[in-house]
Amino acid sequence: MSEPRRSRSGSHRRRRGFGIVGPLLAFLVSAFLLVGVCAATGIAWDRFPTTRPPAAGEGRGTVAVGDGPAAAGPGDELPGRALPFDLPGTATLRAGPKLVFAHYFTPYPLSLDNADPATDYYARNYLDPAGENGRHQAYGGLLRDRPLPVPPRPGDWELANLQQEVRTARAAGLDGFTLDLLALSGPHRDRAELMMRAARSVDPQFKVMLMPDMTALRTDDPGVLADAVAALGAQPSAHRLADGRLVVSPFKAEEKDVAWWTRFLDALRTRHGIRTALVPLFLDLDDARAAAFAPISHGFSEWGSRSYVGQEGSARDVRRAHGAGKIWMQPVSVQDTRPLQGVYDEAGNTATLRTTWTRAIEDEADWVQLTTWNDYAEGSHFAPSVHHGHAYLDISAYYLTRFKTGSWPRIVRDVLYLTARTQFAAAAPTGGQSVLMALRPGSAPARDTVEVLSFLTAPASVRTTVGTAAHTYEAPVGPHTTLLPLRPGTGTAEALREGRSVATVELPYPVRQQPTVQDLQYQAATSGRRP
Repeated sequence: MSEPRRSRSGSHRRRRGFGIVGPLLAFLVSAFLLVGVCAATGIAWDRFPTTRPPAAGEGRGTVAVGDGPAAAGPGDELPGRALPFDLPGTATLRAGPKLVFAHYFTPYPLSLDNADPATDYYARNYLDPAGENGRHQAYGGLLRDRPLPVPPRPGDWELANLQQEVRTARAAGLDGFTLDLLALSGPHRDRAELMMRAARSVDPQFKVMLMPDMTALRTDDPGVLADAVAALGAQPSAHRLADGRLVVSPFKAEEKDVAWWTRFLDALRTRHGIRTALVPLFLDLDDARAAAFAPISHGFSEWGSRSYVGQEGSARDVRRAHGAGKIWMQPVSVQDTRPLQGVYDEAGNTATLRTTWTRAIEDEADWVQLTTWNDYAEGSHFAPSVHHGHAYLDISAYYLTRFKTGSWPRIVRDVLYLTARTQFAAAAPTGGQSVLMALRPGSAPARDTVEVLSFLTAPASVRTTVGTAAHTYEAPVGPHTTLLPLRPGTGTAEALREGRSVATVELPYPVRQQPTVQDLQYQAATSGRRP
């Protein structure tokens, strides 16, 4: 059941609930055991943008949550008071033309086998370097993180888990998923169809944009792909424009030429009566490619870079698309670390997340794609996970609100976010790993830093500890970042106002000087949610 061998590198890259008591107890026990398993195997669970977000009291007020999402199911967490601001309700966020999707990767749902998370497929085979008969031993295991554990469920557990993911995404303000179509048959195709059903059952307005993955699909016949897309596109949850056109956004569209895609569009129209809005996603987009695809495209997109440097080109991409009368879907990312491929980008704590969102806002992108929701093999996931909880999704919600409403939300609660790695970038793993990750060309240089990202309703003193080092500084109202040197041990931050603690956060994953495996993901914690 190993992750499909696809490559996303390029010049720019890169099943029902059963009551509340039982699942809660099962979840707590499973999570406790899972940490034990990871400890036993030696796996560590372990420039602010140029646009200044407003301080408390600035910006447009938000609406009551009454027009927001329906009640969550077991295991869900609605933002509520976890965020430093009041997230506008769903109706408000969907009132304008701006759309935000997250890239859903079918190999990594909440559970692969509905087993106890302490001994499930993730724990036994993906997180353990010896998993899958040792095929991942050389690079220390396929994954370094996993989805937040869910208890085994009776009945159609796969559908129930996908429904939970839809609720989580909707609660964070997302409009839908871009669904990576890896195969035309088999388990990934089945899971894609199940996701279409899950989205419809949770929220008829939550849309799924079809994204044929041209690095993985095994067909050279555009008619075969058209038949497969038409079958999924018949689902009510498939994303369509207001004029009824089905939106199709092929991943690495340049894998086929314009003549091939023209035959694909013709097959959808003549065989199935489907009018299509093609939004090709390129790994490399230049003027010549944009000009060639423009006559058959509704818009353009790109996979993007995962480091906080070199993002200025997005403005050119948006201008190119808008100049041709096309929409632009902007990539927004957290980070990228790939043990399997031996590369990583320096994300700079939350700098990449904040910078890519700022580019989408300032460059006036039409749509945003979070890259990715759940590709744990890339370490690029926004979805709640063991190593960062909801932190990145919560931070993203702040920028999403500005992107969709046109105004920065008002800070009404004091919240701290703490991010750091559990090892130094140059640390040598002791567990026999022979293939190490190296910086991708074009990335920012590696750094060893702890970041405190504060959202404060009023100025406060922030007291930090990193290992044995203590530091206190004054933080202003609104969002603010401070960097500290990474040190062995754990990290904490506490905001105090008039001698009273108003927010406190701890990273529960200690920094080790001699890690067992190389893990260059940034871990994250938030004061807004329970650990």
